[in-house]
Amino acid sequence: MTRPAGPPSPATKEAASDPEQAPLRVAFLHPDLGIGGAERLVVDAAVGLQNLGHKVVMFTSHHDPAHCFEETRDGTLTVRVGGNTIVPRTIMGRFYIVCAILRNLHLAWIILMLSVNSARNSKDSSNDEDQFDVIFVDQLSVSIPLLRWTGAKIFFYCHFPDKLLTKRESFLKKLYRVPVDFIEELTTGMADTIVVNSKFTANIFKESFKMLRQVPEVLYPSILFDKFDRTVDETLPEIKVLESHKITFLSINRYERKKDINLAVNAFARLLKESGSQSNNLRLVIAGGYDTRVPENVEHHLELVQLAEKHSLKTFTLTSGQTDTEVPATTQVLFLQSISDAQKLYLLQQTRAILYTPTNEHFGIVPVEAMYMHCPVVAVNSGGPTESVLDGITGYLRAPEEKVWADALVTLTNKTERELKMMGQAGHDRVVSLFSLDAFVSQLNGILMRLQNSSKEPQGPLDKLRPVILFSVIAVFLSILFYR
Repeated sequence: MTRPAGPPSPATKEAASDPEQAPLRVAFLHPDLGIGGAERLVVDAAVGLQNLGHKVVMFTSHHDPAHCFEETRDGTLTVRVGGNTIVPRTIMGRFYIVCAILRNLHLAWIILMLSVNSARNSKDSSNDEDQFDVIFVDQLSVSIPLLRWTGAKIFFYCHFPDKLLTKRESFLKKLYRVPVDFIEELTTGMADTIVVNSKFTANIFKESFKMLRQVPEVLYPSILFDKFDRTVDETLPEIKVLESHKITFLSINRYERKKDINLAVNAFARLLKESGSQSNNLRLVIAGGYDTRVPENVEHHLELVQLAEKHSLKTFTLTSGQTDTEVPATTQVLFLQSISDAQKLYLLQQTRAILYTPTNEHFGIVPVEAMYMHCPVVAVNSGGPTESVLDGITGYLRAPEEKVWADALVTLTNKTERELKMMGQAGHDRVVSLFSLDAFVSQLNGILMRLQNSSKEPQGPLDKLRPVILFSVIAVFLSILFYR
């Protein structure tokens, strides 16, 4: 079912909102510029600010041109890679957060040294490429104290508290997470302004960081309508390999256990049992970020394949960029690894509904993208999707239970074309009114302008020593950890 394209969004290539306000020099510090919701947000933010006339540079510890968003590899954005030459991603597959902290600090140190050296060598600091007015930090807050020494204002975007994203299965992990969690809260509070991605995250932030008095502002993620209004060339090999006349349900998520993609597989298997002869006309496509460097991605893909086969479902997997293999017509569950933008757009145009399975997802950009493409959404009734999806109008919000989800899929399978178009149009209209990139960039630009125009509180001797004290605590903690 091909969905109509919406009207193109207004161009954002205009001067900064205040003609008398000089463009800002903005640095983005993001740990890994791969493919995911957080990466999509920072890339959209960077492109949007750049289109408003601000000077933007992105710093990251990892950027793989074969596994990233197009704007970071085609020259649209300036990307600098650093902080990856000393510390590996993990130590024998463990200590991921410790290594992430050290890599983040290394990258922040590089930014600080660039700023210091440029300040010494430049007579006109307003034109120097290595000095910044604002530094946009997300995911890891540990670098904030170091970045404050650059003299820039620090903007921290909290997708979700990191302390809630990890499992504490062993005593050692519980032990070393105590100082890590404390450092996260302490350094988050050192940002000049804090922004979160949903009201749900704002409430979690308040509950998780009880020492902090800052009230974060909500800035919903957005999508660039122009990217979804494009026509897909269906003669491309990467598109032809996806063609099918079957009713398709689509799951788009990284191959991570916390995304609960199992729910989609189990619900689809139950749907097939209840569909009788119609089951031959149904398929489930599971697509998402897949990185061979991440053991969980590799392991979870295999777990999902095994789960589908346990239900006696016929599966097939296409690796990223694979176009030389024909997908068997009997395939009931098709696994796709790190799809291209064109493949994603084509699937959203053809699918009956998106199955968004994470529980307590911070926001969830996929339901927004799907609704813009006139595609109904089935999502778990918790977290960010409760703020984007209207139950019964733009899709269905359901408890994460196999039978409940299967019932929703049966309902969508039996809907008429007219009913699907009405639901799809309602979703499209909602996204246009609430989640446009123009609205996102306008609000972000306003926050950064207010931040830049605000006066910094004078720092006393103790304030200037806080980063030193903090890094001393980190050094002692790491020494004890590795000594063990």
